[in-house]
Amino acid sequence: MKTRLLCIVALTTAFAATAWAGTQTVTLSVPGMTCAACPLTVKQALSRVQGVTKTDVSYEKKQAVVTFDDAKTSIQALTKATGDAGYPSVAKQ
Repeated sequence: MKTRLLCIVALTTAFAATAWAGTQTVTLSVPGMTCAACPLTVKQALSRVQGVTKTDVSYEKKQAVVTFDDAKTSIQALTKATGDAGYPSVAKQ
């Protein structure tokens, strides 16, 4: 009986935790990109952040569209990654 109850509690907890996590997409404004090679550096920096699943960086638009798992990373971590690579960014509204 105790084993069965523990299994039910464990399964409930596991499903509840995954229900709170989700995939998000954010657009970051990266105004410091000044040449066609800059997006490569920005993309590489974002791709190294744990939880990032997709990045699309545009020099023409001076932005990066990033898809990530919000249970593993945050928008603040993404902007820190671009800033640390020399390209400060902010989330677009």
